[in-house]
Amino acid sequence: MHHSIEIEGLSYSYPDGHPALRGVSLHIQPGEKVALVGPNGAGKSTLLLHLVGILRGQGQVRVCGLEVGDGNLGRIRAMVGLVFQSPEDQLFSPTVYDDVSYGPLYQGLPEAEVQARVDAALAAVHMHGYARRVSHHLSLGEKKRIAIATVLSMQPEVLVLDEPTSGLDPRARRTLINLLRELPLTMLASTHDMRMVQELFPRMVILDEGQVVADGPTRSLLEDIGLLEAHGLERP
Repeated sequence: MHHSIEIEGLSYSYPDGHPALRGVSLHIQPGEKVALVGPNGAGKSTLLLHLVGILRGQGQVRVCGLEVGDGNLGRIRAMVGLVFQSPEDQLFSPTVYDDVSYGPLYQGLPEAEVQARVDAALAAVHMHGYARRVSHHLSLGEKKRIAIATVLSMQPEVLVLDEPTSGLDPRARRTLINLLRELPLTMLASTHDMRMVQELFPRMVILDEGQVVADGPTRSLLEDIGLLEAHGLERP
């Protein structure tokens, strides 16, 4: 069986020469829920963008057994649902239905299948009655859920989230955490929300200055106060 995510010796430098990732290796099994934590500028978002080929560094990145490369980016982007930190980067259509149906339509699926996928994706994020709503009139929490629905409609095997709870009020945050818990997908989330990590992600990877400095069970890593402090993290 393939790993869902397989990264070997990944290095990447920004155009100005500043190294963002330095020899990162990471393996995630199907069904695992993994949190990626670390200070700002650690390379977390840069790492996530390599999983769908938006950025390309040196090293090997494989998703569901496929090498991330020019020949199969379409397949990889269908298998890896990347949810950006700002839903504004994902929602650009007149209605919620148009946003959620975009991927399946782009894949050329028949109309009945597109409709079924939109219904299922909206149901999965508890937004069933929202298909005809105007996306930019929704609250931030609702927009985040619709952004997740736009990738769920592609029926991905892996869900990758960048700061999923940032900017949310307590109720919207709680709704989102409960929703993520229900989704039966391999999950990798970059986050500063250590309470969410404690509650939702059994495994935690600490990234600092472009390197994996710790990778293990969340419970035991959160008990290592010295480790957390050394990398700008606070125990929840």
